[in-house]
Amino acid sequence: MSAACSRTPLGFPDNSSLSTGSEATAMLEHLHREFTNPARVVILGARGFVGAATARWLTARGIPVLAIGRDEIDLLAGDAASRLAALVRPDDALLVIAARAPVKNADMLVDNIRIMNNVLKALAQVTPAHLVYVSSDAVYRDSAEPLSETSCAEPGSMHGAMHLTREVMLQSGTTAPLAIVRPSLLYGAADPHNGYGPNRFRRLAAAGDDIVLFGDGEERRDHVFIDDVAELIGRVLGHRSRGILNIATGEVRSFRWIAEFAASMAPRPVAVRGSPRVGPMPHNGYRPFDPAATKAAFPDFSYTHLEDGLRRAADQDRDA
Repeated sequence: MSAACSRTPLGFPDNSSLSTGSEATAMLEHLHREFTNPARVVILGARGFVGAATARWLTARGIPVLAIGRDEIDLLAGDAASRLAALVRPDDALLVIAARAPVKNADMLVDNIRIMNNVLKALAQVTPAHLVYVSSDAVYRDSAEPLSETSCAEPGSMHGAMHLTREVMLQSGTTAPLAIVRPSLLYGAADPHNGYGPNRFRRLAAAGDDIVLFGDGEERRDHVFIDDVAELIGRVLGHRSRGILNIATGEVRSFRWIAEFAASMAPRPVAVRGSPRVGPMPHNGYRPFDPAATKAAFPDFSYTHLEDGLRRAADQDRDA
């Protein structure tokens, strides 16, 4: 591990220290041993892919949700902090997802820091009962070994730097019990980004269009079904957990495998073909995760296998 990684627990308990260093254990600690419905969950970024899925999961279980999107509060506005503070109650759980993402330039990076600064100004006026931040696996550097919650957080992109900066801002800026979840690549029926990978491949195949890969699609990544993400966030909220949790299945598949599987579900033949690669292969072509912390925190939870998730997403697309 790099010497640049140093432990910064900032008030986390010894068995669940939130840290940028390799020596933290990072295990989630459940302040509620049994799942207990939060009084209310306030979701910042409720209209996005993760926010909307989590809101549906909570609402289906009778948990009150206050959904806040940009139409309700522009978190870049000068009055954002006071408007948010007026809505949050001390018995609320606050789920922070709102971001300009993915971060592609310095202006977006600055805007995301401004968003979190306004959230912190609101938290200085009212402290919720629980705080959950949805970060990203982009906070980690590349690794040939499976990444875990104790792996060095040393991002190599502005997107990862944004999330790690916002994590540290929350660690040092609030006394509320704080959980940070770091999902890997997400897929599902309602994804608004249509990024390279399962979502785009599935939609191309359904339309009968060819799937064109970067290079030969040999990169292997961990993809997580959005319903699993929503459930794990819901469980973190119900157990009032604090610490860090990576949301990753431990299963890696190549983009070619995903494309060919998506093609196999198409109503008519779809070609999968490579293309000349521009630039180096990201993540050295392989980015694995160790899901042991998920199993330790939630022993009865099982991640959705990629094949099953792709089929379910296709069914949900057809039913939409």
